[in-house]
Amino acid sequence: MNHLSYIHQGNTAWSNFLDQLDRVAPYLNDLQDRLDTLRRPKRALIVDIPVEMNDGTIKHFEGFRVQHSLTRGPGKGGVRFHPNVDLNEVMALSAWMTIKCAALNLPFGGAKGGVRVDPSKLSKRELERLARRYTSEINFIIGPQKDIPAPDVGTNPQIMAWMMDTYSMNAGSTITGVVTGKPVHLGGSLGRVKATGRGVYITGMDVAKKIQLEINQARICVQGFGNVGSEAAALFAQSGAKVICIQDHSATLYQPEGIDLELLVQYQKQHGAIKGFSPAHEIANALFWDIEAEIFIPAALEGVITEQVAQSIKAKLILEGANGPTLSKADDILAQRQITIVPDVICNAGGVTVSYFEWVQDLASYFWTEDEINQRMDVIMRNAINDVWEKARQQNCSLRTAAYILACERILIARKERGTYPG
Repeated sequence: MNHLSYIHQGNTAWSNFLDQLDRVAPYLNDLQDRLDTLRRPKRALIVDIPVEMNDGTIKHFEGFRVQHSLTRGPGKGGVRFHPNVDLNEVMALSAWMTIKCAALNLPFGGAKGGVRVDPSKLSKRELERLARRYTSEINFIIGPQKDIPAPDVGTNPQIMAWMMDTYSMNAGSTITGVVTGKPVHLGGSLGRVKATGRGVYITGMDVAKKIQLEINQARICVQGFGNVGSEAAALFAQSGAKVICIQDHSATLYQPEGIDLELLVQYQKQHGAIKGFSPAHEIANALFWDIEAEIFIPAALEGVITEQVAQSIKAKLILEGANGPTLSKADDILAQRQITIVPDVICNAGGVTVSYFEWVQDLASYFWTEDEINQRMDVIMRNAINDVWEKARQQNCSLRTAAYILACERILIARKERGTYPG
């Protein structure tokens, strides 16, 4: 199949997405012929970002913004600042945003951005220059009705504030709706920081009930202890589960009787990582996937559940807090072993759901309470996971395939009805 020859085919994020499309094709009937519209991004922009460093030198960084699909609305997707960012990864992440927004039935297409940089090695002033120049370089393809960036790995509300301000200065007026994930007093939404982790919890609880997995005293392992992993872990612990293993970039902590999450959060705020947290045992990182537990929550980076991990993991339920954590061949192995996966495009969609609420609030200049945000998000997330569960039951397929069927049907029907311009 002719899948974008300029992208190396192999074990990559983009090829993983293409594999997922190929798997859903047989379920799409007469829409299958239109699937090529999702096999390539609508627009991919590569930009050079010159930044004056504090010592007076000019350093160049490479940035990207990819709009995978704009069929159902403006692009939506985060901006990632990370040393490993490349076009392949950003394309895949934008494509997963397309599927995610359609699976949730949000009026957005999929987009993603990134800069290849280690933000921890830049001063705050250098980081601001980088964010502002990156925004200026992609300025002509973003906007409240075009493409709405948001925070992702390595970015935060402050960076979104700089991006919003830069776009607004170029436009000549304050346009809060150009990005989401902003500080609340600059048009951000209450509930946004905890939304993704809350979504993992909501969908996880719903599916656990469906597969008759008792949450009380269930053992949970969490990879990644940022906003997503820490919030999901806390909510499950409040429901009676035991979080027995947590891994971040610095260490893997294990405590069979359950880790004290409040203490760990305080420790992490003080030290910037979980390494050295003495109430729990520190074990080798490679042992994380060998821990016996009912639920695993990968909430870090993509591609971590390999075939080898899938063959050895001891779990009943996997909740994908990260984007693309499970490789396609690993998916097959987990299905054979009857391990249920709540796929990323549903499981971690709480963030984009509240981003949608933020965008709506900015356009209306009318803001909701955090309780209203959480109630509205819970309804959308529960409706989405129930739709996916029912589709999986009808088609006798995995939840991931079911989510892709629903999403692809919605996108391709919209594409068919919009037609092709010029006709």
